Amino acid sequence: MEAVIDIRKLTKTYNLGETEVHALREVDLSIQPGEFVAIMGPSGSGKSTLMNLIGCLDRPTSGEYRLVGKPVHLMSRNELADIRAEYIGFIFQGFNLLSRTSTLENVELPTQYLRTKKIGNVREAAMRAITLVGLENRIDHVPSQLSGGQQQRVAIARALVNQPALLLADEPTGNLDSSTSVEIMHIFQELNRQGITVVMVTHEPDIAAYAKRVLVVRDGNIISDKRNEL
Repeated sequence: MEAVIDIRKLTKTYNLGETEVHALREVDLSIQPGEFVAIMGPSGSGKSTLMNLIGCLDRPTSGEYRLVGKPVHLMSRNELADIRAEYIGFIFQGFNLLSRTSTLENVELPTQYLRTKKIGNVREAAMRAITLVGLENRIDHVPSQLSGGQQQRVAIARALVNQPALLLADEPTGNLDSSTSVEIMHIFQELNRQGITVVMVTHEPDIAAYAKRVLVVRDGNIISDKRNEL
């Protein structure tokens, strides 16, 4: 089976004046379809850089990255934008919902960036995603009428609507209380049980414990790669 993420000797170097910062150092990583992977590491470890590269939000200095077999390390900015829309669903700590827009309209939004016709009926696709996260009775609500947990559920549905190969979550429980965080992590686990590949950045060990596999990044290297006993 083809890997969702296949990274070989991925390196990212930033030039700050006369100083070179080695954010990632020849990282190798393979993530298979249906995995649930947490990425941990202290601030400045390189985990955010790795996440940005996996999400096609940045380009490596050197090395190779294939997303579902496609050589994204060779792509232009426009091509990367198309790949993001087609294959990746993003979930952020701050939800990033449009404040004056209903749940349904927020979830429909990513379909506007798809160049392919893989989503037939947009309204039906959005309703399927909303139903998956249990908010079908909140489709007309704007974010201010929803709790933090409900807003994050909308964000998850929005990430699912284009039927991505990969869900990418950056500190998805960072703005939530502990009981709501547990609810959100159970949603991720259920989506993963349905075969969706999830990669999540978190600094919280109790949140990482919900994943099947935990990577630890330090000084631009993956220093640990372990399976969780779930």
